[in-house]
Amino acid sequence: MKRLRLRVRGQVQGVGFRPFLHGLAHRLALTGWVLNDGAGVLAEVQGEALQRLLTALVKEAPPLARIDAVETAECPVRPDEAGFAILASHSGAVTTGVAPDAAVCPACLAELFDPEDRRYRYPFLNCTHCGPRFTITRGLPYDRPWTAMAAFPLCQECAAEYADPTDRRFHAQPTACPACGPRLSHAIEEVLAALRSGRIVAIKGLGGFHLACDAFDAAAVERLRARKQRNGKPFALMVANAVSAERFVEVRAAERALLEGVARPVVLLRRRETPTLPASRAPSLPRCAGEGLESPPLRSGGGLGRGPVRTLPDAIAPGLDWLGVMLPYTPIHHLLFHEDAGRPDGTVWLERPQDLALVMTSANPGGEPLAIGNDEARRRLDGIADLIVDHDRDILIRADDSVMRVVAGAPVFLRRGRGHAPAPIRLPCAGPPVLAVGGHLKATVCLTRGDEAFLSQHIGDLDNAATLAFLEESVAHLRRILALEPVAVAHDLHPDFQSTRFAESLGLPTLPVQHHHAHIAAVLAEHGVNGPALGLALDGFGLGADGGSWGGEMLLVESTRFTRLGHLAPLAQPGGDVAARQPWRMAAAALARMGRGAEIAERFAACGPAEGVRRMIEAGINTPPTSSCGRWFDAACGLLGVRAVAGFEGEAPMALESLVRRPTVLEGGWRIDNGVLDLTPLLESLLQINAQEGADRFHGTLAAALVDWAMPELAARGLDRIALSGGCLMNAVLAKGLSAGFAARGVIALLPRQAPANDGGLSLGQAWIAMQSLLQEGPLPCASPFPPA
Repeated sequence: MKRLRLRVRGQVQGVGFRPFLHGLAHRLALTGWVLNDGAGVLAEVQGEALQRLLTALVKEAPPLARIDAVETAECPVRPDEAGFAILASHSGAVTTGVAPDAAVCPACLAELFDPEDRRYRYPFLNCTHCGPRFTITRGLPYDRPWTAMAAFPLCQECAAEYADPTDRRFHAQPTACPACGPRLSHAIEEVLAALRSGRIVAIKGLGGFHLACDAFDAAAVERLRARKQRNGKPFALMVANAVSAERFVEVRAAERALLEGVARPVVLLRRRETPTLPASRAPSLPRCAGEGLESPPLRSGGGLGRGPVRTLPDAIAPGLDWLGVMLPYTPIHHLLFHEDAGRPDGTVWLERPQDLALVMTSANPGGEPLAIGNDEARRRLDGIADLIVDHDRDILIRADDSVMRVVAGAPVFLRRGRGHAPAPIRLPCAGPPVLAVGGHLKATVCLTRGDEAFLSQHIGDLDNAATLAFLEESVAHLRRILALEPVAVAHDLHPDFQSTRFAESLGLPTLPVQHHHAHIAAVLAEHGVNGPALGLALDGFGLGADGGSWGGEMLLVESTRFTRLGHLAPLAQPGGDVAARQPWRMAAAALARMGRGAEIAERFAACGPAEGVRRMIEAGINTPPTSSCGRWFDAACGLLGVRAVAGFEGEAPMALESLVRRPTVLEGGWRIDNGVLDLTPLLESLLQINAQEGADRFHGTLAAALVDWAMPELAARGLDRIALSGGCLMNAVLAKGLSAGFAARGVIALLPRQAPANDGGLSLGQAWIAMQSLLQEGPLPCASPFPPA
């Protein structure tokens, strides 16, 4: 007979861990108690089967639990103790966290579609294993009074379930039923009728409102695109299940696991090919006059499901070979598909193809944060949504859907949000709490605690007041739920970024971090690398340590320092920043670099002021040089006629990636001179081939050139791994090519997995560098107290 005190750390609150431990103790005839406190779960357990309990604690943990550590200490036996109790929560220093929101679990779905259940078709059912968490939580410990459910007193039946340790809803803080819980503003059948009639409907979800329409209604999709002023950005698609998705996209095992997981992100999937697609469905790619290039292969849905397959309008993802697809994750979503299917009993129907497909996009006017409040939605979505479907459960923090894809055999983030934030990323070592505020585009913030980094949900581009306010709101919310006061704040080196100015306004010691140093540091942090490492940072723009425009960098990173060992050959940017949105300008710069500047005016006459651009380049006026890998992508797109002008950041390279079928390598397609990688021979070869062949050649040759460029530096330092990051690594073809290329040379390529490769991961790298700086230099004095949350 022994008695142990257990401290369980990790994601163990709000996930059913106490009733799980209670059930284990009864099964193993153990006595004692368990409670929640600021550090996680604390328990004392007594009996003869303690080792069996410790094993089962990890192997049989609830589905949403994440156990980081189980600490044990012997304590005196209590011979007269009987039974096992779940005690009231204790407060104290918070060292645990809040679980991310989770999709409806199978047990709740069974209740949702059971006509005999008291929660039949109730839009807000959930239990300990599913439902809202992060987006309804004000603070810790995670108890109902600290959530948006505080306004909904439990009815007698729900209270009995909540208090019963053997019930699936024991201390499930968001639990409710039709008698005591939130209510939807419109009947599900009314919402579906509006969607079927071509109306645009705003639907309140977990982290904010979606704008939805019938995905097969081309006019509705075009209307939504126009009202949102979304340019050519792709929309996400929601379908009932994976077999329904397979009518339109290819779904492999790893992708299906992502689609069906508890996080339910948007997953980028390749469209199915249909060679009989009508010509009217051909992607419309802007081209310059006189190029005569072939169009890319046509894409559509096809093959599976009931009856004739309806094709999706190209306006969902114009000219792209990939679709963002997600499955329902709230009861409201499921009820729409259930209604469309004719209200069948049970859940078997969810294993079969269903006809309904919905466009689901964030409910926000042009670049602003998504709407979360009912009054806010009516105000901000006026003129965009024809119908607003809300409810009376508040959303306390915004969280866009996560967006993921499978790259080199494993998932990566394109955007980290609902379902994953604020799950911590484990760091190589512990340090003082620091805040990092990211860059300007795709901003996130990061707050560290010990050896954990809490990366926020996607915030967005900081080019309007509303998004900057969301940045401040996200910092305050993270501080509140983690009960942390940072001692320093890290930010980008660029002095004019709004995030930099925000950092400087906090009255804390500040640490500027070079953009590409942060990109590489983020990868090293998540992979637990704490020593010298080589990295390739491949992106669009970052202010260099020399004040120039960087973006294709080979760096040696040594803790808080880095050395620039090489870079891509510089290209002129005619017109400065405008060249990033007009790939034809970068193509003109490439022609000038080839010594073929005389061809610029004729080749690009239909694209813009081509003769003026030629003169700018020749005179060196307003043509700042850049080593950006993204601008080399743009030059290739312009030369191949894939995009002359881009409607949004990254559109041209995305279209180029969509054309790739089998990457090829051009022999002699690059030159390396004194650490500078020059891809001019590759670009010159693109002038003689069509877009399809050019996309294959550009991707394959670029990957081979980058491997060839880095290998001598790796060998010289005896390194067998390399960190890869930056927005260009969002390109699955390039990431896969680099991973395979380095592997063939005996080098491990470390890819971003827990944070986005683009600027959404910058704050993680900044935080890791700042923490190491404080560990090396000692604590820094605070200029003034941190502003109150």
